Formats: sequence, C-alpha cells, structure tokens
Amino acid sequence: MRSRQRMFAAVMRLLLKCLRLGRRRRFKLVRQVEQLWHYGHLCLRSLLYNSFTNGDVVLDSLFEPVYWLVDHVTRWFGVVFVALVIGLTSSIVAIVYICLLPLILQTYTPAWICWHLAYGHWNLIMIVFHYYMAITTSPGHPPQAKNDLTGVSICRKCIAPKPARTHHCSICNRCVLKMDHHCPWLNNCVGHYNHRYFFSFCLFMTMGCIYCSISGWEMFRDAYAAIERMKLLEKERLQVAANQTYYQTPPPTFSFRQRAFHKSVVYLWVLCSSVALALGALTLWHAALITRGETSIERHINRKERQRLQKKGKVFRNPYSYGSWDNWKVFLGVDVPRHWLTRVLLPSPHLPHGTGLSWDLPPCVMEQRAPLLAI
Repeated sequence: MRSRQRMFAAVMRLLLKCLRLGRRRRFKLVRQVEQLWHYGHLCLRSLLYNSFTNGDVVLDSLFEPVYWLVDHVTRWFGVVFVALVIGLTSSIVAIVYICLLPLILQTYTPAWICWHLAYGHWNLIMIVFHYYMAITTSPGHPPQAKNDLTGVSICRKCIAPKPARTHHCSICNRCVLKMDHHCPWLNNCVGHYNHRYFFSFCLFMTMGCIYCSISGWEMFRDAYAAIERMKLLEKERLQVAANQTYYQTPPPTFSFRQRAFHKSVVYLWVLCSSVALALGALTLWHAALITRGETSIERHINRKERQRLQKKGKVFRNPYSYGSWDNWKVFLGVDVPRHWLTRVLLPSPHLPHGTGLSWDLPPCVMEQRAPLLAI
C-alpha cells in the first residue's frame, strides 16, 4: 500500500515538473517574440528617423506614386493638350468668319461693324502671339556649372546650383528660374522668361471668350429656339410619315446648312462661356499673385513662413514685393508710360527685368522696400 502511494506521489511530482517546464518555455517564447518586435521597431525607427518629419512629409511620401503617375501622364499628354487648344480656338475662329461675320456685315451699322472688326482682330492677334510665345519661349534654367554662382543652394534632385526663386520641375526634370507651375496646356513650364506671355494669353483669351459670349447672346437664343423647333418638326414629320393619308402633307424640313449654322452658333456660345468662367477664375487667381509679388509655389512657401514667424512674434515681409502697382510694372516690363501701349496693348517680345539668377531693384521701382523680417 505504501509503495503504491509513493509511486503515485512520484508520478504527480513528475507531472507538475513537466507543467512548470512547459510554462517556462511558453513564457520564454513570448519574451523572445516581444524582444524581436521591439528590436525590429527600434531598427526601423533608427533607419527612418528624421527630426524634420511631420504630417505633410508623410502625406507626400504616401502620395509619391500618384505624383509620379501624374507627372508622366502630363509629360506625354502635353502635345495633345496643345493640339486641343489650337483645334478648339481654330474652330471658334472659323465659325465667327463663316457664320457670324456675314450676318454682322448685313445687319449692323457701319460704326458697330468697324468696332467688331477692330476689336475682334486685335484680340485674336494678341491671343495667337502670346500663346505662341508662351509655348516656344524657354522659362529659363540656371547654369549647370557650380562655379558660376556663389551663395546659392544646391538642388538635391539635379545636383546643380539653385538660385533664389528657382524650383525643380519633376515633369521637365530640371530646375526652372522663378518657376510658377508646369502648364500642360502649354506643354511647357511657366517661369521667369515666359510668365508674362502665359498671363497675357489667359487674359486675352478670357476677354475674347467674354466678347464672343456677349456678342452672340441673341444669336444663341435664336439658334437654340430654332434647334428646338427642328426637333419638334422632326417628331411631327415622323408621326405623319407613320400615319400618312392622301390628304396630309408632311411639315417642312430644315436644310443641312441651316442645321449646321444653328448648331455652330450654340457650340460657339457654350464653349466660349465655359472657357470664360474657368479661365477667368484662373486669370484672377494669377492676377492676385502678381499683385502680391508671388508665384504659385511661393504663395505656399510664404504662407508657411508667415505662420512660423507669427508664432515667434515676428512679421513676414516678401522681399520680392515692391507694392501692388510696382509689382505690375515689374511684371509687365513697364519702365516709361508709353510702354503701356507698346508693351501691354500691342504684341511685344521684350525680356523681363533681371536674369532670374539675382533679384536687384528694378529701374521702374523708385524706393527700396522693407526688409524680409521685421520684429
């Protein structure tokens, strides 16, 4: 009896010892997994740690594939967009000459005929000139030699000197002087040497679209009513053809020329009105930037800098702004009063102030502005 009790006690001790060993091994395995996890997390943070990292940097990193796709699509579709601008503009000009101009010559007074001929052709010349110059003029690029410029930063993407107001275009894959943005409708960057051409094209295209929309409003109403009447008569003609008897006469039909005329007028007015709204908003936006002496990129940079200095009790001053009126004079290249006619109201290929590498005080600005920072 005692031997059996001893044997049972020995078996129970052996079972308890096995359970303790299994529990220790399980706890040891969990501890090893936790250590590996913490070690991997520490390695990852040590490799990716950056004291300048914030939410914006993380979002930019997450959207980097989207940016890459947009850059490449924009680069390849630039030629298509330019062809689209030329095609749509040419179609509007053709409709004006073929459909509207004969009607104007027949119905308007001589004074109004002279006004439409003079303003229409002047506006068309300004649009064609500035669009051609905007797509063919290089925006300007900094020199590649590192010894040509001193006291400038180095672009981390193209490893070349990066003067003030210069930014790297990921679509053109090079730095652009005073870069504003890359415009797919120009298939070109908007920078120091073609910024004025771009804005003038937007302005005169908006003016031309508004002119066509206002001048063709009555014609559009008549053409739209005629098209609705065509649809109604076409429906009646089909009903008569289906239930025709010997005494019924089908309603008259419109000729192909009449249909084409009315539809062309509707197309002209709808397209010009849409472009006037969209391009007019873009033109106003760039006009506000020019008034403040900024580019599209600098607006975001200056806003962040203004917020950062405001927390420190300082006021941000844009060093490239000379006042609203002087900013426009510098942008348009107006040095003397007659330049408003020869350089603004007439086609002019004059160069902007400066080389885009340094930003000295332009001759049209009489007094030096406040410094960059003021406490």
